Amino acid sequence: MNFAETCNRIFWNTTQYYHRFDQVDAPLENPYSEGSIEYYLCLKNWIDVVQWHLEDIIRNPEIDPEEALAIKRRIDKSNQERTDLVEMIDDYFLQKYANVEVKADATINTESPAWAIDRLSILAVKIYHMQQEVERKDASPEHVAKCREKRRILLEQRADLSMAITQLLDEIESGKKYMKVYKQMKMYNDDAYSKSGFTVVHKRSEKFTGCRRRCQGKAQGLCRALSSGSGGSSVVHRCRSGFA
Repeated sequence: MNFAETCNRIFWNTTQYYHRFDQVDAPLENPYSEGSIEYYLCLKNWIDVVQWHLEDIIRNPEIDPEEALAIKRRIDKSNQERTDLVEMIDDYFLQKYANVEVKADATINTESPAWAIDRLSILAVKIYHMQQEVERKDASPEHVAKCREKRRILLEQRADLSMAITQLLDEIESGKKYMKVYKQMKMYNDDAYSKSGFTVVHKRSEKFTGCRRRCQGKAQGLCRALSSGSGGSSVVHRCRSGFA
């Protein structure tokens, strides 16, 4: 089983697991060893499927404004955790391929492996919900037919994306391509931008005391620590020894 196939299996199983509860506050019982890449893939999809349903809730036109605001802030926090996790997965690949001899004519891809895997995770959530529409007993034949065609396209998209990820990883491993990762510049979680009207979602004062095998601070299983930076802004420290 190649890496893309492993991702698809974990993403599908995690999406199905969420729908056993169908509750955005349900706890995740991650079946994989903490620190392993499988653990973080499972957590990645869990964040995606919970956020999918949070966005469903906030689209309700009858929602109480205070509840909507609380959910909006929760979605902002979820987006930050999603971004941090994608960057951690890219760290895994950077470590894995650190000793590859890059060819002189090697090229760069338009996106990193982890951001392609991010799209694969979201596709699993889309396919699951489209399948639910296909199986609806109260839907019209026309609706079911349209959803069946959309599901076919989503499955084709997943197959194509899986193949592209496999090819990309093979080319990185052989030195035909090389990784270059840009950190995402999320502005709404940084105190430095608060004067411009950006909401600060994470604001913690814990001091980071050092990291060996595990970080001192964790957020939903992410191996990261927050420390107080200059001007009181939050600084993310990413543990590079967090993968078993």
